[in-house]
Amino acid sequence: MDRDRLLDFEDAPVPSGASPWVEGFGPGTDLTIAEHDPRWAAAAVRLCRRIGDALAGVAVSVEHVGSTSVPGLPAKPIIDVSVVVPDADAESSYVPALEGEGLVLAVREPWWQGHRMFRHAGPRANVHVFGPDAAEPERMRIFRDWLRTHPDDRERYAVAKRAAAAGGGHMLEYNARKQQVLREILVRAITQAG
Repeated sequence: MDRDRLLDFEDAPVPSGASPWVEGFGPGTDLTIAEHDPRWAAAAVRLCRRIGDALAGVAVSVEHVGSTSVPGLPAKPIIDVSVVVPDADAESSYVPALEGEGLVLAVREPWWQGHRMFRHAGPRANVHVFGPDAAEPERMRIFRDWLRTHPDDRERYAVAKRAAAAGGGHMLEYNARKQQVLREILVRAITQAG
């Protein structure tokens, strides 16, 4: 994917009256930040394998992303997984298989890179599904890899995460409060990745 697309953070507007939340779901309010737990990586490997097996022949990629994927980075103890499929709007090609693995569809945002998000209880996880043209999975991978190899930015992001969590509220508010630091680090990582 070209650098200009990765650096374009302009999101399509939410259609009038639309909500990303599937009925019965809303933003979480548990903003607990835990010290990094090495068991997160093993749990993510198992979950990614289950998802990959369930979506054999469908998934383009299945990757552990987010803060739990960065050794040494404090995180909410919720594993993030990025899944890319050929067509995120073709829900019948992946939703039943993921539901068969105990995942529950919580978010449907076709206007934002085709994004769907599933929740999983054991291990606690958010599984993000995108189509092949989405920039977000690539951004997640670049950000993860950068933080793994740049301890100063990893610490800067950890400080931003703790400050954002201290503000209380729900997950969307937490994400907004740490967004500036995340974007500054991500822009540097994308630019240097070339």
